[in-house]
Amino acid sequence: MSQKAPRIVLFHATPVAMDPINSAMKQLWPEAEAVNLLDDGLTIDRAKEGAQISEELICRFVDFGRYARRIGADGILITCSAFGPAIDRMIAELPLPILRPNEAMFREAIASGTRIGMLATFAPAVPTMEDEFRQFSAEIGSASTLETIVVPEAIDLLRGGDATTHNRLVAEMAPKFADHDAIMLAHFSTSRAAEEVRRAVNKPVFAAPEAAVVRMKTLVVG
Repeated sequence: MSQKAPRIVLFHATPVAMDPINSAMKQLWPEAEAVNLLDDGLTIDRAKEGAQISEELICRFVDFGRYARRIGADGILITCSAFGPAIDRMIAELPLPILRPNEAMFREAIASGTRIGMLATFAPAVPTMEDEFRQFSAEIGSASTLETIVVPEAIDLLRGGDATTHNRLVAEMAPKFADHDAIMLAHFSTSRAAEEVRRAVNKPVFAAPEAAVVRMKTLVVG
């Protein structure tokens, strides 16, 4: 009897994160069974709340984790970076591998140097991501620092179907980090611009989807 394929639930709070991670799963872990859960209302309501995420939104987020477990998830890969406290709560409550969106990307970027730049398009996610970066750096004993640039209007263009302009706007900001050791693309949706950013700068450029899939595979199957 063939071994059961691991079921990995990909949990999305915006549709624009779905294609990049599904492509990475097919390329890097085709044996896994990828299941997509989407509630784009989470991102809509998160944007209304500003810097602090509400208890109500945390509970909604964690409810999806409970559902993922009920449908047989062997692991949960979260693709939205604006829900740090909710992800912490989910990890604390559920006994299965749960991967933060950017943990694996942080790990790879820090290995490249101490001055890291990050290109973001969804401003409400930035404080959470910067906190997570500082926490992760401290945990591994790194002196790495993070500087972030938010690219205005890019996410709205992408949501409207204009990926070409989104990618160009993100890439145009990349040279501002020419004196940094590495550049991270903050969100799964931003990873669409990876190749254009790499053409714009002669620096290592890290995107979340590929790093996350490799890390999740390690957590689930070793």
